[in-house]
Amino acid sequence: MGKLQEFEIKFDKNKVVYAPGESISGTVRFKLGQPLQCKAIKVNCNGFCGITSKINETAWSEEEQYFNSTISVADKGTLIQGEQTYPFKFLIPASAPTSFEGNYGRIIYRVRAFIDTPRFAKDYNTEKPFYLLSLLNLNEVPDIWGRCSSAVTQQFTYMLVKTGTVVMKAQTDMKGYTPGQIIQVLTNIHNQSGKNTGNMAASLMQRVTYETKRPTYDVRTIAEVEGGVVKAGKEVEWKEQIIVPPLPQSSLAGCELIKIEYYVKVGLKSPDVTLTLPIHIGNVSLDKKLQPCNKAATPSSAKAEDTPASASTPDTAMPPRPTPKPAPRPTARSRMSSLNSPSAPPADYHQGAEGGTPINDGFPNKRHSQLVSPHAFSYAPGLFFPHNHQPNGPSTAPSGPIFSGSTGATAPYPPENGASSMPTPLILPPDYGTSAYPQEAPPSYDVSCNT
Repeated sequence: MGKLQEFEIKFDKNKVVYAPGESISGTVRFKLGQPLQCKAIKVNCNGFCGITSKINETAWSEEEQYFNSTISVADKGTLIQGEQTYPFKFLIPASAPTSFEGNYGRIIYRVRAFIDTPRFAKDYNTEKPFYLLSLLNLNEVPDIWGRCSSAVTQQFTYMLVKTGTVVMKAQTDMKGYTPGQIIQVLTNIHNQSGKNTGNMAASLMQRVTYETKRPTYDVRTIAEVEGGVVKAGKEVEWKEQIIVPPLPQSSLAGCELIKIEYYVKVGLKSPDVTLTLPIHIGNVSLDKKLQPCNKAATPSSAKAEDTPASASTPDTAMPPRPTPKPAPRPTARSRMSSLNSPSAPPADYHQGAEGGTPINDGFPNKRHSQLVSPHAFSYAPGLFFPHNHQPNGPSTAPSGPIFSGSTGATAPYPPENGASSMPTPLILPPDYGTSAYPQEAPPSYDVSCNT
């Protein structure tokens, strides 16, 4: 079996996830079958980001170092036969970003141990990764309150010579969500043409930008819901819901090479009409108690302005001149038409997706069930439904649409020994074997986020 029979790194309390500013401690343990000459035993702790333009490539084209510390736990000498253990401890910088693993880049943290032997002898080494989670509090994101809305008008051609217009407006109920919350999407579509449209669809999208010399965009559909068609000449209102699955947070503070963005894409299968609604994904949900109040103060002079001018007129004013007698007015004629304008949609008009089901605030039915891409998740720690971090946020979905094809979305971290202030689930990195080549950035639209 050789001189070295076992060589491993173990973290105290079997901890896997750490926060910036914490210390990480543990032991290096090895077992020797016979004495071994060594120059030193060293332990290294480092964190870095590496990106590339080729999928799943580890020869990084760009790198960014966050910290790199090395200590010596044993000096030159002879290691005796048997089992030996050496402790270590490192301090994680407060500025280190959250761990991440994507198709074209990673943010990696690890502890490595080395046994340096004399010249011409074999060196030994081992390593163990750990994960960093810096919580994103949505309440601290600028301009996060209110709804996000957008509109688009598009002309299209059908039957070779005819043209039509589709007017689409959409909005989300909030600008920030945490995993497990529900995105309420409200869409209004006016089909000003003589042809039925294709099915309506709303998707939660993720775009990861890797800042290489020529930036690479990795765009994925996280989840999608689908509605009915809009008949010719009709205007409909479509309400849908998208459940936010476990996802990396929007911001990787401290990382300059990787940028994560999320948006809701609403559109028609045909004609090709789409718009986007940017949102944030965080770890601590919005607390309505923290929403700033924009109450305009009523000026003290408002009552004075409402006072009639005659109230301040002195009694010495000249008497009014007699007014001439007005000419007789003609008798008013009825302007009512025998055809009254409707005050509600016609009986055959349905306020919702044509061909779909009536609008309701419940979960989508089978036709509108949410589909989640099996390769939709970039890795980051703490991807869980944060029950401890949703003060007064929208209710999570206890049941409803099933995440079809989702892989590893609910696999938790093994519980730690001892109570923890926050659950620490682990989502294993996905299999990117079938992932497509990175797409170009989606087209931009005029987006207004109303407060």
